[in-house]
Amino acid sequence: MKTYSTTSALRAALSAARRAGKTVAFVPTMGNLHEGHLSLVRRAAREADVVVVSIFVNPLQFSASEDLGNYPRTLAADKEKLFAEGVQFLFQPQVEEIYPEGMEQHTKVSVPAVSEQHCGASRPGHFTGVATIVNKLFNMVQPDTAVFGEKDFQQLSVIRKMVKDLCMPINIIGVATARAEDGLALSSRNGYLDDSQRNTAPLLHRVLQEMREAIACGYDSYSDLELYAKLALKDGGFEPDYVNICDARSLEQVRPDTEEVVILAAAKLGSTRLIDNVTLTLNPSADWGMLAAN
Repeated sequence: MKTYSTTSALRAALSAARRAGKTVAFVPTMGNLHEGHLSLVRRAAREADVVVVSIFVNPLQFSASEDLGNYPRTLAADKEKLFAEGVQFLFQPQVEEIYPEGMEQHTKVSVPAVSEQHCGASRPGHFTGVATIVNKLFNMVQPDTAVFGEKDFQQLSVIRKMVKDLCMPINIIGVATARAEDGLALSSRNGYLDDSQRNTAPLLHRVLQEMREAIACGYDSYSDLELYAKLALKDGGFEPDYVNICDARSLEQVRPDTEEVVILAAAKLGSTRLIDNVTLTLNPSADWGMLAAN
């Protein structure tokens, strides 16, 4: 595995691979890699000849009140995991490489509609930071395929819309959420949980599963289900941010012609903010791309 810190060096290496007729798949990460990230790497390896993984903790997507300084950085362990997976290229740029004139002076990418609700409402500017860094990394790596996890469903939706709207020739692949045996979605932030909180954390997924089962059985009072979920989470020790039932394609309210529903949730457990989602097919004939219930 070769590590590069500059765009010019990475592009030179990838140009040689492309001249040899090889395709490129890309997995952008912020490091502190776990099994969820590695599942993306494995999918990328099935999709292309060459896999590029980036590790960059993007300050533009963190607000002043969030945990940028404390975000876990485990580069040595990350490199070992990527090497074991057979990754050919690691891109590890510094902030100065990404934002040479500073973040305030940098061009920003804003994706309307899908970025404005849910986490977008709770974390103003977050998805502008995400879209900007992903756009820039795409231009640096110029992949044929990019792979993202479905755990952050809204982020995946934002990236898909950005790629479509800007006519980027990149195939975006979503991979089902990797989970612990008790159902907790794998996340770098799980490491912030103490033992008691870790025992409580799977409640988030259980509540979402109950909501999905209710909808599958025909219960369509979505506002009541959302209220039930918030109360159940609060009773369990969470501070709910939101629990929203919406159209999986638009992330807006469910309509009579909605084919897939996604239930999105974010809640704090202590100081740790956890997100999760589950999906449900309402119309089995949907042809825009079935989403795996996770």
